[in-house]
Amino acid sequence: MPTNGDLNPYGIAFVPAGVPSWSTLKPGDVVVSNFNAKSNLQGTGTTIVKLVSNSNPVTFFQGHNLGLTTALAVLRSGFVLVGNVPAPDGKNVVAPGSLLILNPQGGLVRELKDANLLDGPWDLTVIDGGRFVKVFVSDVLSGKVARIDLAIGENGVQMLPSSTIIASGYVHRTDPAALVVGPTGLAYDPQHDVLYVASTGDNAVFAIYGAAGAKQSGGVGRMIYQDNTHLHGPLALALASNGHLVTANGDAVNPDPQQPSEIVEFTVDGQFVAQLSVDAAPGSAFGLAFGLDSKRHPQFAAVDDNTNSATVWTLRPDGQ
Repeated sequence: MPTNGDLNPYGIAFVPAGVPSWSTLKPGDVVVSNFNAKSNLQGTGTTIVKLVSNSNPVTFFQGHNLGLTTALAVLRSGFVLVGNVPAPDGKNVVAPGSLLILNPQGGLVRELKDANLLDGPWDLTVIDGGRFVKVFVSDVLSGKVARIDLAIGENGVQMLPSSTIIASGYVHRTDPAALVVGPTGLAYDPQHDVLYVASTGDNAVFAIYGAAGAKQSGGVGRMIYQDNTHLHGPLALALASNGHLVTANGDAVNPDPQQPSEIVEFTVDGQFVAQLSVDAAPGSAFGLAFGLDSKRHPQFAAVDDNTNSATVWTLRPDGQ
């Protein structure tokens, strides 16, 4: 927990190699976005923190009444992207939210707003090309996925007119416990140009082919994984080095008291591989990510909403 008492960690991301040497964040650092304020009202968290081993986290960014979501990424240029879905009273979302762009020292440089493309930015993943970045964003309030094309130059960060909706039709609704339910986790496979979408309300994972160059919505894409035994409202999604997908169950859909807060690994062909519970209480799993530490060792990180904590595992060389 940061010093201001923010709760309910949602997004978690690794800082990549290549960030500027003068950046507050260094390669291998892990950052976390918070969705709740000290009051524990959903949609009121204002901070992004950097994890520090055996110590309190360091605040990288603090805003006002934002509700920072799982949509969190650090670019090689040092810019940080984070989505927000505000709900000042903890119950009613103030649509549509926005995508914040922070500089390498944690200062807000731009706030992207677009009622069509950024309608409740709930999670994101990026194709980081340096000067040009493609940001895939799941819009929880409209059941869509947008691709935001950015240009990064001397004049800052600009959204390009090629930005568009590339998927739509996912189940979305408000929820008395989870606040909102809709498309969440996104994972991109650059070798095959496939974007994977974890749709919480559909309790399934979909594949969008040709995502990087798509000019219009292709609907929900092709369902690749639906498993009522192991999926319980999938949220964050990540692609492992072995080619498998990993998702976090939020338990807002198809809950199973015997399988609370599970992280589930499965193949892109839809075969269940393994699962791990991050907490004995339901609804505790959310953000997760793969990355490298400062010595280039592979790592995996996940948050626990119940204990307001994050765990970072160093993986064996074989990726397990």
